[in-house]
Amino acid sequence: MKVLIVDDSHNLSETIADYLELEGMIIDCAYHGEAAINLVSENSYDVIIMDIMMPKIDGITAVRKLREELYCNTPILFLTAKDSLDDKVAAFKAGGDDYLLKPFAMEELSLRLHALSNRGPRQDIGTLSFADIKINTQTDVVTRGEQPIKLSRIQLKILKVLLKRAPSIVSRQDVTDAVWGDESPPSDALRSHIYGLRTALDKGFEQSRLETIHGQGYRLKA
Repeated sequence: MKVLIVDDSHNLSETIADYLELEGMIIDCAYHGEAAINLVSENSYDVIIMDIMMPKIDGITAVRKLREELYCNTPILFLTAKDSLDDKVAAFKAGGDDYLLKPFAMEELSLRLHALSNRGPRQDIGTLSFADIKINTQTDVVTRGEQPIKLSRIQLKILKVLLKRAPSIVSRQDVTDAVWGDESPPSDALRSHIYGLRTALDKGFEQSRLETIHGQGYRLKA
């Protein structure tokens, strides 16, 4: 089993690493959320141990980025001294799978790591969905119901932005920034791509999913 320990306490990380290595595990260590994100982007782990209070990027933010930006499906155990219900709710909402309070018994930590590893990678990471529309973010395959939808590269980017915010309205400027960044598109480019996206999504269906809200932006409706 390969485990990443993310904790700003070097002493604690080394103590955990020594114990787990004696059990035959392979260990990497990171001392803040930013380093953890860099390691996960370049390596594969069976389980991640994540502290919450850390410099640069805290654990909650790091896990949210791992799930939403890297589509990391590795099980994550929060190991922290923060014991309030609000902390636990935030941790699980960010994408955590387990929560263990400090101080803790090394044997219990090991048992939880084995349980998470045996459960395997999460199956709900890497998919954006709303109503009957779904994107597999690893393959960029788009479906509505059971029907595959073919989209252009820009239409796909627009749909991802709308799915992440659905059913909220996404302003025209937010869509433009997400798709083109600092490059200014032709004046009618967005309108044209929205039309193409709506046509592709609605072909063969009675109900339209993509709605233009005059003066405000666009949204996906259930």
